[in-house]
Amino acid sequence: MLERLELEAFLTLAEILHFGRTAEHLHVTTGRVSQTIKKLERRIGADLFERTNRSVRLTPLGLRLYEDLRPAYDQIRSAVERAIADVRQAPGTLRVGFVGAAAGQIVHQAADLFSRHEPDCRVRARETQVAEALQRLRAGDVDILVTSLPLAAPDIVVGPVVISEPRMLAVPSDHPLAGKPSADMEDLADIPLLRLAGALPGDWPSDRWPERTPGGRAIRGGPYFETFQEALQLVGTGSGGMIVGAQVTRFYNRPDITCLPFSDAPPIDWAPVWLKSSTSLLIPAFARAAQEVANRVYLGGR
Repeated sequence: MLERLELEAFLTLAEILHFGRTAEHLHVTTGRVSQTIKKLERRIGADLFERTNRSVRLTPLGLRLYEDLRPAYDQIRSAVERAIADVRQAPGTLRVGFVGAAAGQIVHQAADLFSRHEPDCRVRARETQVAEALQRLRAGDVDILVTSLPLAAPDIVVGPVVISEPRMLAVPSDHPLAGKPSADMEDLADIPLLRLAGALPGDWPSDRWPERTPGGRAIRGGPYFETFQEALQLVGTGSGGMIVGAQVTRFYNRPDITCLPFSDAPPIDWAPVWLKSSTSLLIPAFARAAQEVANRVYLGGR
């Protein structure tokens, strides 16, 4: 039998293919991840990863082990999460998470509308930090979450878009880009982009930290952040830039940050999301209430 850390370290490294980011996601040291993988390889009797100074790749054996283990691990995790959710879920209570101020407005207004249709159900709205939002959804801390798209996680249902806002580039106010009237995607090569700590592939929008511009220029990676306020502080102090939605200029305006609208990028969409394993009819009902509120407030009947 595999120990829990062996299983999680192997699966996470197989998806991220980076020892440092795997350690960040698991909240352990890089050395601990390396030792755990070596221990697992000794038990199996062969290498599971090919390592060089520049890259980490699965061996054919490692790929086959990943393909065998991943579905079983997901099934076990989902079963545990459902059991936890059943224990925590109080009758008549819907726990709604949101990321950011604009999503919070939608959630609170939707809660009022939802309560008129479901008077016996109490809505508990909870703000979640960007780095932990999906973790809290999967752990059963919230039943439904309003967050930004796109999401490609196979265990997540994406509801209707409730916010569609212009995409902007946040840069330090003393950066040369701050003097431009707008930004384009090629400008991303001129400033390192902040990255979300612990993000798994598919869990958070990769369009927020692309590796190259449309013209093929490399985009430097900036510091990692866990909370949005931490990210704003990093931008304001000159550590890098960040792709944001236009709500930043309304709710998070700072004199040390300039936000430039993109001239060649699509808007950022937000939507309620929930677990595919969820069976409560209250969850899609709340999503419909959020969409109704959004049609009046943000989307103009779209």
